[in-house]
Amino acid sequence: MRTAVQAIVIAVWCLLPFYWMVVTSFRDVGFTFDATPWPTHVTLDNYATAFSTSLGNHLGRALANSLLIGGVVTIIALLVGTTAAYALARLEFGGKSLIAGAILAASMFPGVALISPLFQLFTDIGWMGSYQALILPSISFVLPLTVYTLASFFREMPWDLEEAARIDGCTRVQAFRRIILPLAAPAVFTTAILAFISSWNEYLISSQLSSDATQPVTVAIASFAGSQPHQEPYTAVMAAGTIVTIPLVVLVLIFQRRIVAGLTAGGVKG
Repeated sequence: MRTAVQAIVIAVWCLLPFYWMVVTSFRDVGFTFDATPWPTHVTLDNYATAFSTSLGNHLGRALANSLLIGGVVTIIALLVGTTAAYALARLEFGGKSLIAGAILAASMFPGVALISPLFQLFTDIGWMGSYQALILPSISFVLPLTVYTLASFFREMPWDLEEAARIDGCTRVQAFRRIILPLAAPAVFTTAILAFISSWNEYLISSQLSSDATQPVTVAIASFAGSQPHQEPYTAVMAAGTIVTIPLVVLVLIFQRRIVAGLTAGGVKG
């Protein structure tokens, strides 16, 4: 009973901000600060405002930008991170600990410290406001997450499977592709979702390096304009936040079994 109560408290604590965002997104702008805990003065005008290009709110374009950036970052991070994680977990080579430490240090590096040098670098090479100026820094933050998540999984896999494939005539690359990678599919899938969510939620660097044409949703929402002049468009921002959050929630709900399988994987029963 105690565990159930604790689980309910944690669930309510985590979901309450999202619930309040949804409630506010349907509330008339004249009742923005109404503290009623359920929907009142319901309207869809906030969602129309969120997509109103006449007000300068290019949410549709920003959603497409975030999908593009997140998709490219996830694919590159998986292609590089999967092989790097396998090498760190299964191979012995000089400087292995140093490389692992460098990857960990990169993941700990504060993003705010990178803004000035990245701004100067991308200005000098003419990349400011381009997609590559947003994708490359995101990869540097997502890649360590990918490597460490998959490396911990590869370490738990029994060597017998790979050795049996090598005895049967497979090269190391063939054994990885035909034996190890299919078994690692749940972990790879889970890592892909985590990498995409991390890229989707990035704001700090994108706010400085993007242009009006390339800005992702996190930056676009921060510059929203409302239907009322000289008034912060809280309800429109809440509507846009709901639109941005729903795809992630749907993605997790659809693939929750694969995500759980990936997070709990790591041991193969003989």
